[in-house]
Amino acid sequence: MIDRIRNIFNIPELRKRILFTLGILLVVRIGAHIPIPGVDGEALGAAIQNFQNTLFGLYDLFAGGAFSRATLFALGIMPYISASIIIQLMGAVVPYFQRLQKEGEEGRKKITQLTRYGTVLISTMQAYGISIFLGSMTSTIQGAVVPVVPNPGIVFTFTAIVSLVTGTMLMMWLGERITERGIGNGISLIIMVGIMSRFPSVIITEVVYVQEGLRGLLGEIILIAIMFVIVGCVVLLTQGTRKIPVQYAKRVVGRKIYGGQATHIPMKVNTAGVMPIIFAQSIMFIPTTIATFFTNNEFFQSMMRWFSFDHPFYWFVFGTMIIFFTYFYTAIAFDPVQISTTMKQQGGFIPGIRPGKKTAEFIDNILTRVTLPGSFSLAFIA
Repeated sequence: MIDRIRNIFNIPELRKRILFTLGILLVVRIGAHIPIPGVDGEALGAAIQNFQNTLFGLYDLFAGGAFSRATLFALGIMPYISASIIIQLMGAVVPYFQRLQKEGEEGRKKITQLTRYGTVLISTMQAYGISIFLGSMTSTIQGAVVPVVPNPGIVFTFTAIVSLVTGTMLMMWLGERITERGIGNGISLIIMVGIMSRFPSVIITEVVYVQEGLRGLLGEIILIAIMFVIVGCVVLLTQGTRKIPVQYAKRVVGRKIYGGQATHIPMKVNTAGVMPIIFAQSIMFIPTTIATFFTNNEFFQSMMRWFSFDHPFYWFVFGTMIIFFTYFYTAIAFDPVQISTTMKQQGGFIPGIRPGKKTAEFIDNILTRVTLPGSFSLAFIA
């Protein structure tokens, strides 16, 4: 194993990409510790404990702890993901966006630009809501009520909006650089590193709980076993594939014979991957974000309680959104009509099924049945 890892760094191009990716991720973690001006860190740390079991706590998880510290990257990458979802939804119903999707590289550039504009708009709205939310927060330290923002007002609001929007756009740019010049998908890596950054403190906390008798050792062992079972289920869900047999007719071109071989179409149980969870979670943040604009309104504060982790309504909506986005993203990534058309042009067919429309209907029917257990499994694991 050590020799394999050593061999990876012997390849100049791969070594360069890995070091570039690690460098960018280091910059992201540094930015997650740079506070925005005008916030009392001690008061914020005490006040944020009341919101750990709400969507703010989950948002902080995705932001790698940056939200609870009110840092430059407090908004995380979620505004960019939300903008991407909106653009993709429009691509399914708005003719203009459908045309852009068919224009190749030029259309992709326009969609990327529109996504960036949407990111600026969404992050500005969220930054304004957070600035109002922080300005209204107080905490009790040694019996004294201490405001989280000592000098709230238009100057703090403007500074917070500029800082948070700049942080989000910088994270988006860094993610794109990783995708272009590094290893893997930049946005996914940033989210993963943000979540993993919480692991050391969580492990230390659990060890202290066991030592002080607040948690039982058997309970911790069972918890670890459950985590391994979940990871195993995720692997099975990712690797599960339904194979549709495909036969290609023989063609004679000159003196050579082409085709005639049998192959298959791999149809994964979870074609959408982890994207439905990320999409659903970004949508779930919207009600809470709106509630931050109305800190003194009972209706919106009640809505915030409905979207807390311990409320059944939250899990019902979250699971429903995951199932919906699983089908939605699968429909984008796997087009039965396009596949059947390509097969027909290349002389391929599914045994027992007529080429063309019947093949598309057959593939779509199997895709729907395969995606159903995958979507429910993904919702359960999430």
